[in-house]
Amino acid sequence: MGGLLDGRVVLVTAAAGAGLGWATARRCAEEGARVVISDVHERRLAEAAERLAEVMGDEPAAIPCDVADTGQVDALIERAVEAEGRIDVLVNNAGLGGDRRVVEMTDEEWERVVDISLTSVFRATRAALRHMLPRRSGVIVNMASVSGWRAQVGQAHYAAAKAGVMAFTRCVAMEAAEAGVRVNAVAPSLAMHPFLEKTVSRELLEELTRREAFGRAADPAEVANVVVFLASDLSSYMTGEVVSVSSQHP
Repeated sequence: MGGLLDGRVVLVTAAAGAGLGWATARRCAEEGARVVISDVHERRLAEAAERLAEVMGDEPAAIPCDVADTGQVDALIERAVEAEGRIDVLVNNAGLGGDRRVVEMTDEEWERVVDISLTSVFRATRAALRHMLPRRSGVIVNMASVSGWRAQVGQAHYAAAKAGVMAFTRCVAMEAAEAGVRVNAVAPSLAMHPFLEKTVSRELLEELTRREAFGRAADPAEVANVVVFLASDLSSYMTGEVVSVSSQHP
């Protein structure tokens, strides 16, 4: 709790629940940020706002948003700016996985995963840059994944989307650099939280855990700490980078 983000306004997408979005929102608040949270699940979003109020001292702006809808994403950015006056940091955390071999995968399954995990990053980044570029200030942190590097059966749609997030991050970073806006990504591997334990088989979790250098999954807060670093001035000369929070990178 060193005040790394004192006075910054941080917007985190997909921040309800107990995963990386919530952990990121909490860590940013602990570092002094004014946090705005968003999620498609309104009940869980309200619950997350109540928990975050315990850290911030007052309840944060909590804005429902389906990141698959351009109109809702544009409105999210506008409402966040209205609530806090500006957005200093955008954390694009929304993503969707799945487990399906390509030969069995439908167009709809492919398109849904790519839309939520990649195209939503484009939508939110575009909307945020409309505010950040004229101000010549801002930071965007995208949630990628080691799946963008790693081959895994049944994950072609998710891996392709996360590899796309990495390439998108590098390209947008070059476009935004002339305005002093930084764009980076975090690539976690296995970060354990209750929702993951409910949706992924024990066998797969055990296999993924064995691949980790420390022989365990990361705590979501350990990934959130890297997001905080990239959002802060400690990384002031970093842009276009994908930071692996795992030993599993090329």
